[in-house]
Amino acid sequence: MSRKRKQYSPEFKAKVALAAIRGDKTIAQIGAQYGLHPAQVNTWKRELLENASELFDKGKSANKAKTDTKAENDELYRQIG
Repeated sequence: MSRKRKQYSPEFKAKVALAAIRGDKTIAQIGAQYGLHPAQVNTWKRELLENASELFDKGKSANKAKTDTKAENDELYRQIG
């Protein structure tokens, strides 16, 4: 019988990665605290550092998408009534 892989929430990953970035504890200590392998902690830390700039870009993309959706909805409402 095979074991199901653990899946961690994005919130948990962010919390672990931020703890690693903070540098108060070693990677091994953080891994032991959260029950993770240190390599996993390093992976999440690296992903956070590499993708941190996208957090601020998404706001602009979301606003553009929201504007496009509103314009599309307005056009559809004009067509039906």
